[in-house]
Amino acid sequence: MALELYLDLISPPCRAVYIFAKKNNICFEFKPVELFKDSILGRKIVAASLMEQAILGQQHTEEFAKVNILKKVPVLKDGVFTLAESTAILLYLSRKYNTPDHWYSSDLQKRARVDEYLSWHHNSFRRIAPKTLWIKVLIPLFTGQAAPPEKLQEVIDELAASLVQFEEKFLQDKPFIMGSEISLADLMAVVELMQPVGVGCHIFADRPKLAAWRSRVEEAVGKELFQEAHEQILNIKELSSIEVEPKLKELLAPTLMKMLK
Repeated sequence: MALELYLDLISPPCRAVYIFAKKNNICFEFKPVELFKDSILGRKIVAASLMEQAILGQQHTEEFAKVNILKKVPVLKDGVFTLAESTAILLYLSRKYNTPDHWYSSDLQKRARVDEYLSWHHNSFRRIAPKTLWIKVLIPLFTGQAAPPEKLQEVIDELAASLVQFEEKFLQDKPFIMGSEISLADLMAVVELMQPVGVGCHIFADRPKLAAWRSRVEEAVGKELFQEAHEQILNIKELSSIEVEPKLKELLAPTLMKMLK
């Protein structure tokens, strides 16, 4: 049976898995799971499903629950074997397909450095960066009100502190986190940082070291593949013109407004 990957490229972890598989010529069947599709009404929407407390989207259907009871993407299916969580999927693919060593080194200490970054990532970039999308796009769309500027500034300030840590601890003066070649750590970092870029937060401006690193990551992945994977997020602001039904606003607004408290 063909390898299957259940993905929505609006999600940074899904983009990481997609880019890694494509870059390493791993054959797979793309199984789209639209996080922004109302599974009841069958309409394209921008739902709160990027949030931990998401309530809409194809990942919440009974059909998808049979694939992943956690109702999250990405998911890998390899025959009867099913695997969730982006880091676990990337490590599985790197081992099964014996991808080039620079992605996840066979050297114990180099591998530990990648693990160190991936552990840090989930409590920093992964936790902070997506909030820019909620504040700049989702809250205005579903509540009809712009989020207070100070809320966005709080997120930007928190992200800026993490970017300083990233540069000083992980990147330092190296081309990539692990040295001269790209690794899984770089891939996971860059896809997450593209989320605020997609909603107009210029986090790479005035950070020449970080901007140069991003350019090197794009080159290492391949600019065409990088742009393909990020097409949806880079056009996300177009969604602000969508007309949302009053009942849907009434359903989602309270959940989104909790983010402002």
